[in-house]
This record gives sequence, structure tokens and C-alpha cells, in this order.
Amino acid sequence: MNTPTSNTPQDFDRLAEFSNEGGDHNSHYHAFLLKQLPAASDTDALEIGCGTGGFSRLLARRYRRVLALDLSPRMIEIARERSRAYPNIDFQVADVMDYEFATEHFGCVASIATLHHLPFEPILSKIKSILKPGGVFLALDLFEAESLADFAIAALAVPVNPILKLVKTGHLGELKEVRAAWEEHGRTDVYPTLAQVRQASAALPNAKVTRHFFWRYSIVWRKGDSHAPRRQSLD
Repeated sequence: MNTPTSNTPQDFDRLAEFSNEGGDHNSHYHAFLLKQLPAASDTDALEIGCGTGGFSRLLARRYRRVLALDLSPRMIEIARERSRAYPNIDFQVADVMDYEFATEHFGCVASIATLHHLPFEPILSKIKSILKPGGVFLALDLFEAESLADFAIAALAVPVNPILKLVKTGHLGELKEVRAAWEEHGRTDVYPTLAQVRQASAALPNAKVTRHFFWRYSIVWRKGDSHAPRRQSLD
């Protein structure tokens, strides 16, 4: 597995100012992630790397309480501002690797575009420990293209990308300062290959790893699920 990215909180504080919930590739897959969860639950949920809270608010509609963690004080500040209608979300500036959780406490643990910043095997071990039996772990993240299939799908996504941007936001591209911020951030990002993700995810029995269209993969794991994983698909 690649060395995790070590972006500073200040880096994410800068990116927080350009948050565009609903218009990026991660939010494109929110509906897919929500389909993996029950419509309602009397348990708590955890989001690792919550950013400005877009997915936390979706979780708050289904779970009793949501604990949402992020390293960036500015991300958390904006998340709180945007989530005033959701008193059941507890936003905290915290490092998930240092945070002490009760074992088998959460009915859901979710992570979007955050796993590549963390030591993969240790965080998966921690998630296994804090999930309730029957609880669901959801991850959406980016991967490094390696196979011919990876490169072919990435090439297909390139011309579709501006069309999706136009539909979601009403314009084809990003502002110059937004592009500059993300390009600077991307210089230090390191992503795993799908083979590395699958290898590490073997620690989660019957986890389903799926390659998605816009340079993303997902992991869906139900703790205690004894069924064989469904066939990998492309979304």
C-alpha cells in the first residue's frame, strides 16, 4: 500500500473556502452510498473526514446521532454553519487515528476521499472494532490507474466530466483560484491501486470493492455478513 498522504490542516482550510457540495465527483456517488444503508436506524454513525458536512447531513436523516470528524478547523466551522438544522450531528476537529471510540458502537462508519490520507490497514482494523455487528462500513475514494481497464475507463471519463459539471453546476469548469488550490493539493496526494485496495480489504471478510467511473472506488462491508461478495460492477 502506498504511503498515506500527509496534507496539513492548513491545506484543507484553504480548500474549504472552495467547497461546492453537490457539484463534485464525490457527491455524485452519495446516492449509491445511501442505497447501502437502512432507511432508518436507532444507532449512531461516524463520518471520517467529513469536510463541510454534506454527507454527514444525509446520515443525520437516517441515524440517531452522527459524529463527524475532520482535521481542518475551517471545514468544521463551515460544516457547523451549514448544519444548524441538524442538532444530532456532532462536528469535531479531531484525528481519527488518535480518537478513542467505544468498541462495537456505530451502526455505520463512512469515509469519503479520506482513506488515502490514512494508514490503510490500521484504520480498517479500527473500523472493524468500532462497528456494531450488522453495521455497515462505506468508503469512497480515488485510486491510481494501473491496468489497461483502469486507463480505458479513465479515458472515457475525461469527455464526460465537463458535461457532468455543466449539469450539476451550470458551468463547464472551475474558477482559476479553485483549480490552483486543487492542483497544489494534488501534488502531495498519493493514491493506492485497486489491487492494493483489494489486498488490504481482505481484512474485512466479504467486503465488496467496486471500481466506479469518475476515478473512484468504493468499499462496502457489513460486519458479520456471511454471504459472498457480489460481482464487481462499474457505476
